[in-house]
Amino acid sequence: MASAYLWLKTAHILAVIAWMAAMLYLPRLMVYHADAAVGSDKSETFKVMERRLLRGIMTPSMIASWVFGLAVVTVGGFWSSGWLHAKLALVIAMTVIHGLCARWVRAFAEDRNLHSGRYYRIMNEVPALLLVVIVGLVVLKPF
Repeated sequence: MASAYLWLKTAHILAVIAWMAAMLYLPRLMVYHADAAVGSDKSETFKVMERRLLRGIMTPSMIASWVFGLAVVTVGGFWSSGWLHAKLALVIAMTVIHGLCARWVRAFAEDRNLHSGRYYRIMNEVPALLLVVIVGLVVLKPF
C-alpha cells in the first residue's frame, strides 16, 4: 500500500503542476486578448490558444488533480485532518475560478467579452494566492 500511495502522490503532484501552469497562463492570455480588436487575426489566434489550453491541458489536469488527490487522501487516511478540510475548501475555490475561466473563454470565442485587461490581470493573481495557501497547508499542516 505504501508503494501505491507514493505513485498516487506523484501523479497528484504532476497533475497539480499542469493545472496551475494553465491556471496562471490562461488569464494572462486574456489580458492581451481583451486589448485585441474583435475579429482581428490576433483575436482569432488568442481564441485558438485559449480553447486549446482550457480543453487540452487545464480541464484534464484539473480532473486528474481531483481524482489523484482524493485517492491520496483515501489511501493516506487524512480525512479527519483539519488542514485537509481547509485545503479542500481552497481547492473548491480554485475549481470555481477554473469554471470562471471556462466561461471567459466561451465569451471571447463568441466575441462578447465584458471585462478589461485590468480585470484579467487581477484575476490572474487569484490562483497564485490560493496556491500559496494550499501548499502552506499541505507542508505545514498547522491544524
